Amino acid sequence: MQKRYYEAGVLNRLFVVDKPMFISSNFYLNKFKREFKNKKAGFSGTLDPFAKGCLIVAFGKYAKLFKYLNKSPKVYKAVIWLGVESESFDIERVLNVGFEEKVDEKQLKEVIESLKGEINYTPPKFSAKRVNGMKAYELAREGFSFDLQESKMTVFDIKFLKYNHPFISFEAKVSEGSYIRSLAQIILEKISKKGTLSYLERVSEGKFTFQNHRSLDPLDYIDLPKNRYFGTKEWIKFGKKISIDYLEEKADGKYIIECDDIFSIIEIENGEVKYLLNDIEKVVEA
Repeated sequence: MQKRYYEAGVLNRLFVVDKPMFISSNFYLNKFKREFKNKKAGFSGTLDPFAKGCLIVAFGKYAKLFKYLNKSPKVYKAVIWLGVESESFDIERVLNVGFEEKVDEKQLKEVIESLKGEINYTPPKFSAKRVNGMKAYELAREGFSFDLQESKMTVFDIKFLKYNHPFISFEAKVSEGSYIRSLAQIILEKISKKGTLSYLERVSEGKFTFQNHRSLDPLDYIDLPKNRYFGTKEWIKFGKKISIDYLEEKADGKYIIECDDIFSIIEIENGEVKYLLNDIEKVVEA
């Protein structure tokens, strides 16, 4: 059986692409916009051009759902190249390729495994962090001097994978907004070596993994409770204000309500109901 994703001539679709290395996330998104002949599209969680892997893409009304999708924790595989110095902490802006002595593998494993938990770190200057309304990488490329505020990341799990001098491979499960380039620099500081990332792959974001561009049901990835609605579909379809009396759960909070082949995200506050997103077509069997 086929599934229906169209609404008023617009393709509504949620899926994961496997972005290749050395292509920007925007450039790769445009490829799929042309392929599906759809101008209304977006992605969540920009990958650096040198990085590859899981990139969540949505078309049509599904592009409005990104803030409600459960995209954490994120899992990355990374490789550190010992001896290489880089402005960007990756291989895009290499300053020098030097030599570092071999590292004791036992010590290396201990250092990597000690990084579980909450970590204070400084984001890379070549990043999308904002500085006075501008992206940090824009200022860095222009040669401006600036400092970024210290941030926190949570490392839920991290493990040593392989050491083949001068390359160190590891895998990390981290909170949203973490920078693996900065995590790699922390490892390097602890082993008193210079180096940079030579490879970075995002394996997954929450439950999102690459599945050969298979269309996904967004309701499987929204971490909000469902609230039973007793009114008519037309009230939801046209965005009319609904009374809390027509909802089973009346406590303050955000909920999903479903009605036939559409769903909405609402918020209850002090007995009042408001739409956060309305009249989103469900993935239904044709």
